[in-house]
Amino acid sequence: MTDLTRRTAAETAAAVASGEVSAVEVAQAHLDRIAEVDGQVHAFLHVDTDGALAAAKAVDEKIAAGEELSPLAGVPLAMKDVVVTKGLPTTAGSKIHEGWRPPYDATITRRIKDAGIVMLGKTNMDEFAMGSSTENSAYGPSHNPWDLGRIPGGSSGGSSAAVAAFEAPLSIGTDTGGSVRQPAAVTGIVGHKPTYGAVSRNGLIAFSSSLDQAGPFGRTVLDAALLHEVIAGHDPADSTSIRGPVAPVVAAAREGARGDLTGVRIGVVRELGGEGYQPGVLASFEAAVETLRGLGADIREVSCPHFGYALAAYYLIAPSEASSNLARFDGVRYGLRVGDDGVNSLEDVMSLTREAGFGAEVKRRIMIGTYALSSGYYEAYYGQAQKVRTLISRDFAAAFEQVDVLVSPSSPFVAFGIGERIDDPMAMYINDLCTLPASLAGTPAISVPSGLSEGLPVGLQIMAPALADERCYRVGAAFEAAVEPLVVPRLVGVTR
Repeated sequence: MTDLTRRTAAETAAAVASGEVSAVEVAQAHLDRIAEVDGQVHAFLHVDTDGALAAAKAVDEKIAAGEELSPLAGVPLAMKDVVVTKGLPTTAGSKIHEGWRPPYDATITRRIKDAGIVMLGKTNMDEFAMGSSTENSAYGPSHNPWDLGRIPGGSSGGSSAAVAAFEAPLSIGTDTGGSVRQPAAVTGIVGHKPTYGAVSRNGLIAFSSSLDQAGPFGRTVLDAALLHEVIAGHDPADSTSIRGPVAPVVAAAREGARGDLTGVRIGVVRELGGEGYQPGVLASFEAAVETLRGLGADIREVSCPHFGYALAAYYLIAPSEASSNLARFDGVRYGLRVGDDGVNSLEDVMSLTREAGFGAEVKRRIMIGTYALSSGYYEAYYGQAQKVRTLISRDFAAAFEQVDVLVSPSSPFVAFGIGERIDDPMAMYINDLCTLPASLAGTPAISVPSGLSEGLPVGLQIMAPALADERCYRVGAAFEAAVEPLVVPRLVGVTR
């Protein structure tokens, strides 16, 4: 691993802009790092060597011409494979999408390219973003750089692993029920879920349309904030996109790094902790709260009584929306097609294609969602779940009348072993206990590293009111500045 891959995104951007190093050199260093370690980490599904070097060369040419650069020009990035990228494979981790090369870019892809950020390739993920471990990928699991026998979280596990393994300083994930924050926590990096609607969903392959939200990964809070400002902003191509200015997250991160939280009211959520959480996770969280107190924050306990129903509500709402969204994958228009031999009917082709193309977890969620939406059961299941969602949103509103942000562990557990929970859906689903409430309410939340338990990373989750993403970054940066950074002791099988 070279010095160029150790740097933060902010440091890399400054070095490229000053001429200390070329964007091509930075890109090549990260491509070399991928070649060195990704055979073991399996963060990437596709590495776009030619495209990355061409994008880097374009940045160098702009510098030579004296053109103004964006704050992240020349910085490499890994893109979750659920985000549409023109001309590059976009599989969503599924066999049913194998070989599809989209004819257009997602809005966030276009914004990343326009900013001069160098996209290295597409990262592995749980199929259609359904999972908490990346084991549901049709292309095999990704591995946690802290211990290659453990999961890197999910569904954005490839994106988190790429950043943690120094294959890229930045990456994009998507968060439906915690799929940015939980992977960030278990790999020891920073991950933010923006306010729902703050980042365009145009060009994201949909899982659950009322929940899906793209967000940034970085190794520091400032890096995540810099990427957040690139991808956020109104998009007329997305009907759920919020009109209005982008939250001042970079300024907030810089302010927070000064380490002063005097007067900031921080609520500890009573319902997100206790029985069922690993003792080491709780100990790390308690230490984090004391650190925040030491920075001048006013710490209060807050009750959000309906958070305990978030898991049940989510696993009715998200599968119901998935059942509708995934109906478009039928083997007729693009992607995998099975049984098209001139003998089978169109209905047979659809059935055979879906049987071969969808994995077990996707089929499970489609069946749950279809049942929940069926005649006679809609109100009893989907309708009731939406009412619970409203109650959770009201809990947040009441809490934010008392405090500025809420905190909790990001996940009840550290990274578990690959294969350990794959046959127990409920054991897998409870990984999202802490992250689901903010997803259901559409509020922003960030995970920042808060220490170790059993030698593995633990994350601190910071939640803020809708459209107040900057609060997450300010408190996160202050906490980050007050604690020792996590350092992977050893990437198993690979020297650093």
